[in-house]
Amino acid sequence: MTNRTKRKSFICAINLKGEIKEMKRASGILLPIFSLPSKYGIGCFSKEAYQWIDQLKEAGQSYWQILPLSPTSYGDSPYQSFSSYAGNPYFIDLEALIEEGVLTAEECEEADFGENPDYIDYGKIHEKRFALLRKAYERSNISQNPAYHKFIQENGYWLNDYALFMAVKQRFEGKAWVEWAEDIRKRWANAMEYYQRECYFDIEFYKYLQFKFNEQWTKLKAYANENEVEIIGDIPIYVAFDSADAWASPQLFQFDDNYIPVAVAGCPPDAFSETGQLWGNPLYRWDYHKKTNYEWWCKRIAHCFKLYDVVRVDHFRGFESYYSIPYGEETAVNGHWEIGPGIDLFNTIHKELGQKQIIAEDLGTVTEAVIKLLKDSGYPGMKVLEFAFDPREASDYLPHNYDKNSVVYTGTHDNETLVQWYKGLDKESKAFAEEYINSRTPVKEKYWDFIRLAMMSVANTCITPIQDFMGLGAEARLNHPSTFGMNWKWRMKPEMISDELNAKIYALTKLSVRLSDGMKKVEYKKMQEKILSEQEAKEKVEKEKTAKTKKSTKKAQKIEESVEETAK
Repeated sequence: MTNRTKRKSFICAINLKGEIKEMKRASGILLPIFSLPSKYGIGCFSKEAYQWIDQLKEAGQSYWQILPLSPTSYGDSPYQSFSSYAGNPYFIDLEALIEEGVLTAEECEEADFGENPDYIDYGKIHEKRFALLRKAYERSNISQNPAYHKFIQENGYWLNDYALFMAVKQRFEGKAWVEWAEDIRKRWANAMEYYQRECYFDIEFYKYLQFKFNEQWTKLKAYANENEVEIIGDIPIYVAFDSADAWASPQLFQFDDNYIPVAVAGCPPDAFSETGQLWGNPLYRWDYHKKTNYEWWCKRIAHCFKLYDVVRVDHFRGFESYYSIPYGEETAVNGHWEIGPGIDLFNTIHKELGQKQIIAEDLGTVTEAVIKLLKDSGYPGMKVLEFAFDPREASDYLPHNYDKNSVVYTGTHDNETLVQWYKGLDKESKAFAEEYINSRTPVKEKYWDFIRLAMMSVANTCITPIQDFMGLGAEARLNHPSTFGMNWKWRMKPEMISDELNAKIYALTKLSVRLSDGMKKVEYKKMQEKILSEQEAKEKVEKEKTAKTKKSTKKAQKIEESVEETAK
């Protein structure tokens, strides 16, 4: 057993004394908001989202894992956003705006959001949905809404910079902030005043979008929590270079005097890529963050826990040490490792924010130092079943190596679906997988064996992408890293979740002892009713038996009396 398998049990929250609070054995389903089967081209906070929560509840699930809710930029990735705080305006439910009277059904129906219901057309969504949202804003009379002003007051620490950033970006025809005029790029006071005045209504528009996003998401999350479904959110470790975060707080990042990155993030060359991965995100000035007692990070994490119940921290190993690539390089070959903040950051977060449920995405190059950081934090790491079946080497991802303090996934948003993955396994790996699961399930249903393997494991939390439960193939993959054009587009159709499938998920969840608290109560009630019914049936039989015995005894007495009378 490796050190990696000796961590304590369950998703955990660590209090100020460093004590671990254990949590229940449970399961959930991964489904991005944009993949929901909502109307008008993209998944959103519509009635279909509420129906999905109902289905999760009926399937006995405790968690709904989503991807970052941030507004997407070029490439449509939720991991490259204009803001680490803002919400994606695409997720605002247009039907709710119709009910408010700021849009009409005809306007929404006439808009061309794309012709293929299976995939999102981001180009048309950007063009048509923003136009409709602008109409809604102009008709909203939002400046007279007290709730709007309260929202601005409570979120001004990030909202004011974000709204100005987006408005100025619009004024510069979408160019990255590094290409803006020097005065506003460097936030000179006179320029800030000028653009705040000149872009007043554009700024208010972007604040309106965030107000509506927050209003609708808060309502949806409350509905999920009322139905005992918790939201697992996702926080990328890095922010995008072209973001309000980098523009508003350049002192947080490794920039030169002209606000150009000195180095950027990525991954070194490995077996999967000879030149490594060049992400391009600006790197943090961790010495500065430490001097501020990690104020920016504490605010960011606190904001995440307003949106989510549990937070998955992406690229956790980057907090131990991170890969630094000189700015301007075309590949990641010439990068090197730098030491990160380590446990000091997480100790500070614990001290400032108290108990928080965090999942550490500890995939990738995992060293002894990373394992120690994970152990010291007490957070559960991740196990991905698709990484397990390589007969040429031992694997921590095989279920017999799990400990309770881990979250097992059949696959993540970056992986192939189970069906696609199994189909593409080489002969040796497939033979090893077959021997390991010891099943003769037909190939077309083989994905259920792997789902069952994950669900029956000791890992206290199991998350399965909805595409795996549905047995979908390559057509439903969410993201293929280092590729562009077809990612983040897949959409679920309403008819894909049948009562039969939901019942099958529920049965497996019950068998693996992962039912939600609500469904445990339902099952307990059923058991009590069954016991009571059986007891009543038994008592009825005993009663009938006693009555029959009494009747037979009485009859015998009568016969005896009759015989005695005759004898006389």
